[in-house]
Amino acid sequence: MAEGQKLERDDQWKPEIPDKHPSILEPIVLIVGALAGILGAIIGVELITRVGITPNTSIIGAIIAIALSRIPILAFRNLRSVHRQNLMQTVISGATFGAGNALILPMGILWLMGKPELVPAMLLGAIIGMVVDAWILYMVFDSRIFPATGAWPPGIATAETIIAGDVGGKRAWTLVAGGVIGGIGTYSGFPMDIFGVCWIGNIWALFMFGVGLLVRGYAKPLINVDVNAIYLPHGIMIGAGIVALIQIIQLMRGKSKTHQTALETHKATRTQADIKQGFGYGFIAYLAGAIILAIVGGIVSEMSFGQLLLFIVFAAIAAEVSEIMVGLAAMHAGWFPGFATALIFLVLGMLMGFPPLSLAFLVGYTASTGPAFADMGYDLKAGWILRGSGEHPEFEMAGRFQQFWAKMLGAVCAIVFLLIFYKAYFGSNLFPPVDRVFVATIKAGASPEVLKWLLVWALVGAIIQFIGGADRQIGILFATGLLIMNPIAGWTALVSLAFRILILKIYGKKAENTMYVLAGGFIAGSALVSFGTGTAKALTSTKK
Repeated sequence: MAEGQKLERDDQWKPEIPDKHPSILEPIVLIVGALAGILGAIIGVELITRVGITPNTSIIGAIIAIALSRIPILAFRNLRSVHRQNLMQTVISGATFGAGNALILPMGILWLMGKPELVPAMLLGAIIGMVVDAWILYMVFDSRIFPATGAWPPGIATAETIIAGDVGGKRAWTLVAGGVIGGIGTYSGFPMDIFGVCWIGNIWALFMFGVGLLVRGYAKPLINVDVNAIYLPHGIMIGAGIVALIQIIQLMRGKSKTHQTALETHKATRTQADIKQGFGYGFIAYLAGAIILAIVGGIVSEMSFGQLLLFIVFAAIAAEVSEIMVGLAAMHAGWFPGFATALIFLVLGMLMGFPPLSLAFLVGYTASTGPAFADMGYDLKAGWILRGSGEHPEFEMAGRFQQFWAKMLGAVCAIVFLLIFYKAYFGSNLFPPVDRVFVATIKAGASPEVLKWLLVWALVGAIIQFIGGADRQIGILFATGLLIMNPIAGWTALVSLAFRILILKIYGKKAENTMYVLAGGFIAGSALVSFGTGTAKALTSTKK
């Protein structure tokens, strides 16, 4: 949520706080959660291979839990707890992004490289990346770097959906109205999730996101410049990412003042020690994962000892830095550039001269991190709101712990599904479309010309990120926009921000609560329609 943001109703809704937080191991939660996880894995794999997208199924999971809780059977009554519903949506969301983005995407790269026998090795590496990814976010969520008061827009939408199901009344009707508008707008071709996000996140960050989308969309038709050909998005993200990393290190060392205001209004539950432990141990785990990947993948024999050592260190750095860039974009904009950051590190690996097979493992390993990080942030944000926005610290930490294990249940569902069915998908020529981009890039190779453009634009990206500071992340968000071809989303972002400023100017701060609920509706309605249309396309593709 934006700094200082509170979720309130006219009758001051507050969550019921039991003595003990519900457990993911409760039979009804575990069984229904596992079934939801399998459903999420199917949704994730089907849509990313047939349509090229992975929808956020958190809201789907919330709606399923709410619907089951209304069945007049004693066992299902326990699901009326918003905290159990939160665990349910965490499981299905984790399974969807885990199966779609973190696992089958890296696996497909090796198959398309003509190395089907090495797909299990890539799966092992991707599992390591996914699990470490989620664990790091669990350790650093609600810290000075990734505060619970950050936007995390899909998390707000999920929480609003659960709260509306719990209390009904004016809030429910407001959410429904937003959902209808969001659904109709999305069906008509307007990205209403972006419209909703821009009523929640940091205005400057989202403004630069919108500008980036417009630059990417209109550079070619207006001035005949292909921003991809001159590596503008990639260079900007590299430069902004380096500065963002420096800013995060300053925060870890307590030398940055950019978050002092936020810290005064909200006491973070994670300390400097937690941040260092999360990223420090996480980096060690990524190193271990890279070593395992190199051995199991058989790339040890491809390189000299020095080059192998460089590969291992670079793979670990790529995994951690990629998740940070993805996480910052997800927190501010609710939209994470997971494919694009993986492509950036692939290009850098090519410039370092790594052999083709090593590059395939590198980009797969990097792609496996980021999605679980962002998705975990969304779910923990929803849980934070449902547990009282930090007003009950012990209950908050207990709930967060249960959500982590709910995410792991979703991961297990994803792993089991893919172990059984991945050959069926690949054998039917069903791959995430971006896999073909990665493989084509590896086969094309890199040149000194590429390095020149990357260095030029990296300087520009570094300057933009430095000017914005750690609390706005305008460089990261500008680069995120540049990496996405969707000019309509750019116009939508700017129009939404204009409406936000105008409404606040006319009605003042008192309008924010209604705006947040409406924004949650816009995002929820957009998610449901995107899920529905994506599923319809997948079914049509299956019939063909």
